[in-house]
Amino acid sequence: MAMTMHVDIVSAEEEIFSGPAEMVFAPAVMGELGILPRHAPLLTQLKPGEVRIRTAEGEQFFYVSGGMLEIQPHVVTVLADTALRAKDLDEAAAMQAKERAEQALRDKTSEFEYARAQSELAEAVAQLAAIKKLREKAGR
Repeated sequence: MAMTMHVDIVSAEEEIFSGPAEMVFAPAVMGELGILPRHAPLLTQLKPGEVRIRTAEGEQFFYVSGGMLEIQPHVVTVLADTALRAKDLDEAAAMQAKERAEQALRDKTSEFEYARAQSELAEAVAQLAAIKKLREKAGR
């Protein structure tokens, strides 16, 4: 039996996942993190992207719009602004959000609007990437 750690993924609305995991992959601001049991303690900011959890039953995929990641030797906590199971993502809505953000970048009227449009574009692109990965996994 593989060594495990406890993982919690929570958003402002609800708890998305809670259970044992063999490994966690998360999109930290400075790059992708791979977390195994007994990882050194760490607190870092998350960027929009996919969180993957490897369990004894297989991998599970989640989308986070950003937030914080806390790692303790036997517990990993993802505190996300928004978190969704990858299978619950809406591709059409993500495409519309991407197009709106791209248009806002072209039509910028202030630095604040430009920064907000960049953030919205990053979230939409991360959602679309999570949808694509989920489809690739399902097609195998």
